[in-house]
Amino acid sequence: MTQDAASLFAPRLRAELEELRAASAGTAADRVPVALDQQSIGRLSRQDALQMQAMAAAQEARRLARIRAIEAALRRIAAGEYGFCESCAAPIPERRLAIDPVLTRCVGCAR
Repeated sequence: MTQDAASLFAPRLRAELEELRAASAGTAADRVPVALDQQSIGRLSRQDALQMQAMAAAQEARRLARIRAIEAALRRIAAGEYGFCESCAAPIPERRLAIDPVLTRCVGCAR
């Protein structure tokens, strides 16, 4: 893939990375451990709080995985290796990268 084509995806990747980092910082309070203070909240409220904390932690794990994938794509762009299948080295079609610019495999190798 040409450097021009790779540079088309770089701004999109950087914008998504910034958005994910902001979301991660904005939801940090949702992931703190739930206090075991039975006096201030009841058992059912604590169970709800634990469930919400677990869901926030799972969402953060997905967010961090996406951040790592975006950072890897940006490194490939910088190295001039972006847009080539990691398995067979064939170019990944721009239409496929337009769907998800962090993809690392062509359609054939992804199957």
